[in-house]
Amino acid sequence: MIFGIRAVIEAIEAGKEIDKILVKKDMTSDLSRELFETIRGTNITVQRVPVDRINRYTKKNHQGVIAFLPAISYASLGNIVPTLFEEGKTPLILILDGITDVRNFGAIARTCECAGVHSIVIPKSGSVTVSGDAVKTSAGALMTLPVCRENSLKEALRYLKNSGFRIIAATEKASANYTDVSYTDPVAIIMGAEDTGVAPEHLKMCDDLVSIPQFGKIGSLNVSVAAGVLIYEAVRQKRLENL
Repeated sequence: MIFGIRAVIEAIEAGKEIDKILVKKDMTSDLSRELFETIRGTNITVQRVPVDRINRYTKKNHQGVIAFLPAISYASLGNIVPTLFEEGKTPLILILDGITDVRNFGAIARTCECAGVHSIVIPKSGSVTVSGDAVKTSAGALMTLPVCRENSLKEALRYLKNSGFRIIAATEKASANYTDVSYTDPVAIIMGAEDTGVAPEHLKMCDDLVSIPQFGKIGSLNVSVAAGVLIYEAVRQKRLENL
């Protein structure tokens, strides 16, 4: 955390990666206006909150402002993909669309690391971030697995398609079984939040839509479990091709 108006302004101007900033609801000082001017034009999430919420994080002189920094340095998809191809690898990337639960994120990251997934991609807004809790839940996987935080998932998907990736989305609306499609090419699997699923605009960009058959009474799988099912199907197919 960084707290205090001037300290947060200096962090932004220094180019520090910032997940979000909490600002006291009724703050209207000249210095606070300078803060908002500094934030303008960035992709930093700002939340106006009661001062009691800020006080939960620190009792020190925060001046009504706290900025949260990520637990890691995010990678760039534009750097990750060319490097994987240069190393002769067949990339497997997981994209998380609107996942906000820290525990699910940590569990997904742990599975990705164990399965050899090359990177996770998350959007800058409306998504979970790599917090200390997420790192803990991932059993440390998020300290080694590259996470790319992109301004636009739509642009990220377009970049991956242009780079030769097959985009596969998990959705309960799909008629194809998840085992019926090929994962042997460079693949990006996209998973959506349990309540909303993958955004329609992102589904339109996919090469395949797949579902996991269910035989019980509950409507859907936990997203971390569903991600694990698809990831290990990709691992199975890639291993068979390399025999």
